[in-house]
Amino acid sequence: VNSALSLVEHDTAKNLIRVFFLQEKLKEFAKKSDSNQKAKHVHVIGAGTMGGDIAAWCAFKGLKVTLQDQSYESIAPALGRAYSLFKSKVKKDDLANLMLDKITPDVNGEGIKHADVIIEAVFEDLKVKQDLFKKIEAQAKPDAILATNTSSILLDEINQVLNDKSRLVGIHFFNPVAKMMLIEVVKGEKTSEDVANRSYAFVNQISKLPLPVASSPGFLVNRVLAAYMHETFILLSEGYSPEVIDKTMKNFGMAMGPVEMADIVGLDICLSVAKNISKYYGEEIPEILQNKVNQKQLGKKTGKGFHNYKNGKPVKASIDSTKSQDSQNIEDRLVMRLINVCILSLKENVVTSPELIDAGLIFGAGFAPFRGGPMNYLSTMGEEKYRAKIASLQKLYGKRFAIDLESNEQRGGYAVNY
Repeated sequence: VNSALSLVEHDTAKNLIRVFFLQEKLKEFAKKSDSNQKAKHVHVIGAGTMGGDIAAWCAFKGLKVTLQDQSYESIAPALGRAYSLFKSKVKKDDLANLMLDKITPDVNGEGIKHADVIIEAVFEDLKVKQDLFKKIEAQAKPDAILATNTSSILLDEINQVLNDKSRLVGIHFFNPVAKMMLIEVVKGEKTSEDVANRSYAFVNQISKLPLPVASSPGFLVNRVLAAYMHETFILLSEGYSPEVIDKTMKNFGMAMGPVEMADIVGLDICLSVAKNISKYYGEEIPEILQNKVNQKQLGKKTGKGFHNYKNGKPVKASIDSTKSQDSQNIEDRLVMRLINVCILSLKENVVTSPELIDAGLIFGAGFAPFRGGPMNYLSTMGEEKYRAKIASLQKLYGKRFAIDLESNEQRGGYAVNY
């Protein structure tokens, strides 16, 4: 009995139990909607990797889906990926084909006027999205949810073209759609409570976890990851090997190393998000990232990024233990950049509590679950050690490690012992 109790009382066990309750906390948001009516028809615009995979997941969860793009040829690869997903889940060809029948290619956008939820998943261009939503609003049912999957553009910029700005909400999926549990539900200043609440319910309907976030640059997860990735690209520029960086952060407990994560997301996507977010926060785009994109070395999808890929898997060089690469320095720099932006996001009310930050980063970015999330990790670290680390890093690497180190009481107690 004593040994069993000691296991439960261990920090790792406590943190994993905490993760379970964080998951339940997110599920509670789905209960805020007064409507008992579930979505039956989803229309997705954009059949690229993200849009196609959103369509596939919705079909897998039993919804009728219309998938729109400029041509049937551009929709075909998405249907192929959908069939692969269904086959991996149900194993039988006939069942996979039945699921595939739920997706209808829709070049002319006929599904817009029938859909309960309309999700835009085109590339990150404000003018393109505005033009699209102007057309969608004119055709959609009055009670249809109008959702953008934008990863970095503010909703209150997109909604300027709408007659009813309260209808637009962000429903931001993460890649790969089938594996990532989290979806950020983004509220702009004009988004109505009813639309937000029905969006939480929709996210729950497709077996995902809704995280309410404010519409600020990068929202929560991408804003935090942008700083984490920015430091990763600086480390690569300094000569640290991709293998050492990835191994260090996996040893810390991350689900995936940051270099491999960037390659899987696509270095062109990383660059696009970095450019959008840097407009607001002013950080320079690392030259090493821009060069990779210029050379069309975009990561997994092109077979070469910071790692080389064979049959969809990274071919990593062996790590020469005789070459000294300071893993503690890598860990400190990456984790502290990430935590600093978490603190700023809380101060700026991107989310409403430290618990929601922990949930967002665990379920949306693969932060080490056994550490209970970045804010919980910070609490465990203690303020004195945190201050010392930040002061040391700022002295060595400059203003990107600067943060407002006001007293814990002034910060509302969210850094330590919350």
